[in-house]
Amino acid sequence: MFSPPDDDRIAEALMTLALERGRQATFCPSEAARRLSDDWRPLMDHVRRVAATLPLVATQGGAPVDPLAAKGPVRLALA
Repeated sequence: MFSPPDDDRIAEALMTLALERGRQATFCPSEAARRLSDDWRPLMDHVRRVAATLPLVATQGGAPVDPLAAKGPVRLALA
């Protein structure tokens, strides 16, 4: 049975990436998922859910979106 990492580990991976990139750069949520597991695809819903609770902004095509409602790939950056 699949058991995702706890929310704190996901949040740490997301914020570490955001801080590594700085305010002017974005990253794909899958980068955080890949840091947490070799089998990263099942983590994507969890990563987006946690990202929505952090001081991050999600975008698609440069426009802000809700990471939980957006369909398709999003980019994240420090808010």
